[in-house]
Amino acid sequence: MNWITNYVRPRINSIFSRREIPENLWSKCDECGTMLFHRELTDNLNVCTSCGHHMAITPRARFSALFDGGAFAEIEVPAPNLDPLHFRDQKKYPDRMKAAQKATGEKEAMLVATGDIGRTPIVAAAQDFSFMGGSMGMYVGNAIIKAAEEAVHLKRPLILFSAAGGARMQEGILSLMQMPRTTVAVQMLKEAGLPYIVVLTHPTTGGVTASYAMLGDVHIAEPNALICFAGPRVIEQTIREKLPDGFQRAEYLLDHGMLDRVTPRARMRDELIGITRMLLGLPPAVMGDLPPPDPSRAAPAPLEPDPAAPKAPDEA
Repeated sequence: MNWITNYVRPRINSIFSRREIPENLWSKCDECGTMLFHRELTDNLNVCTSCGHHMAITPRARFSALFDGGAFAEIEVPAPNLDPLHFRDQKKYPDRMKAAQKATGEKEAMLVATGDIGRTPIVAAAQDFSFMGGSMGMYVGNAIIKAAEEAVHLKRPLILFSAAGGARMQEGILSLMQMPRTTVAVQMLKEAGLPYIVVLTHPTTGGVTASYAMLGDVHIAEPNALICFAGPRVIEQTIREKLPDGFQRAEYLLDHGMLDRVTPRARMRDELIGITRMLLGLPPAVMGDLPPPDPSRAAPAPLEPDPAAPKAPDEA
């Protein structure tokens, strides 16, 4: 009986028991409801392979796809006072910060880095919407100022990816003060004659849209991204009218002159390389791993035949 209990029964249970499947192997598209395998979704830069819907992507994953070889150097951002207003709603502000840091693995809602795209050195900054909605607090303001200072110091263009629900209410007026601070940072770039390119992703709203997100030399958006100051529902309730289809979406804003381009994520890197090099007055980038051709080592042009030279018998 012990042999059956201790060996046979566990052996049968191990063969026929249901194996547990990790929950993070599949993701559901918010737009069409298709179940997507995580590796396939990651390889496609978090874009649905069925309907083309652009899902959220972390700054590190975005930078890995943007920079040459996925290599970039992170820039340290000065840390502000953690809880200047001692704010508390359902949770204390420091507790919310710890929860967001644990969930995302990041210090704050913006990542700043340097690297090359198409062998063109740049400084890049990207907001993380999964970190408290990418809200603009003092750290985000410090990050943009640091990115601008680094770009001026290195004489590189700045490319910023925005994704935010607006200002961070836990920091009150100190959060709103980041609007003029970041505006001054953008002005530093303009005075230095350096390009400032903004890529607006879903969603970009509130004080972020009213400040650094709409001050670029070139504005590019991902497809169907919501870009606004006040949301459509708030506007409908205020004016008591039905808004047009696609109102405040990237394609609508492109048609009405608010954007320069709407570019899918898969083509964003090539688009940014071309625009950056054009603004810097550089020739088009050489694609691939080979070095650009050296004009001095080009093969000489074939000599033109001399009309006075004697002709071969078959040419006579």
